[in-house]
Amino acid sequence: MKPKVLFLCTGNSCRSQMAEAFLRKLKGDKFEAYSAGLNPTNLDPMAVKVMNELGIDISGHSPKDINEVSGLEFDYVITLCDNAAQMCPYFPAKKKFFHKGFDDPPLLAAHAKSENEILEIYRRVRDEIMDFVQGIEQYLAETSQVDTV
Repeated sequence: MKPKVLFLCTGNSCRSQMAEAFLRKLKGDKFEAYSAGLNPTNLDPMAVKVMNELGIDISGHSPKDINEVSGLEFDYVITLCDNAAQMCPYFPAKKKFFHKGFDDPPLLAAHAKSENEILEIYRRVRDEIMDFVQGIEQYLAETSQVDTV
């Protein structure tokens, strides 16, 4: 059986959706990918747009509340925003928790002056998440040797 990975954010509208999609696309033969939020909101249309640029369609995804996946047995829970890391609910001790923070595109884009500036922010974070997912095996191996969150 493939290890189950849960990417957790506050809203499950952007970063965790990207991470889930990248893990399915790039490492779907090695991992089962899930995402959820502590307080899910609407799927971020700019996240959909920048993922489409890479040929990954997340438009059919819907943000999920952490309670919707609480019955699943996860091998890894990875928080992607500081709020989720601080507020992460309890999971049985068998799980491994990690925090890998990424900037919040909607927050940074709030001060952008054009759609191009907004897209640059989303693309940068998207690419950082993609790089993280591409090296996730090494990251999990390294962080498994230190104390977890």
